[in-house]
Amino acid sequence: MVIENINGVTVYFVSAEGQALASEQDALDLLGETYGTETDMIAVPAERFAEGFFDLSTRQLGHFFQKLQNYQMRLAVLGDISQHMNASKAVRDFVGETNQVGRHLFAEDREALQARLRGKA
Repeated sequence: MVIENINGVTVYFVSAEGQALASEQDALDLLGETYGTETDMIAVPAERFAEGFFDLSTRQLGHFFQKLQNYQMRLAVLGDISQHMNASKAVRDFVGETNQVGRHLFAEDREALQARLRGKA
């Protein structure tokens, strides 16, 4: 378990190894991993998400985000998802709007996430 405080935000960094994530139950399982840690945000490597997760028609991405939102947990997706953004204007718009609001974030890597949370990006 790697937890880091970045500019007052306690971030739980999920391992790049492990089962593919996609369902609302997977989101709940991640929440369970953070129980008792005072985590504000869960950072998940993009490669941990199941095939089809970034296809908005599957609704996996929306349901996953919503489940965490219901429990007032922020989500950061870390990694290169450019192939999904290039394939779908809807995904590109979703990522742009999500990053603009700033509650949940998409970031290229850990350093980019740190910069965003420090207000430098």
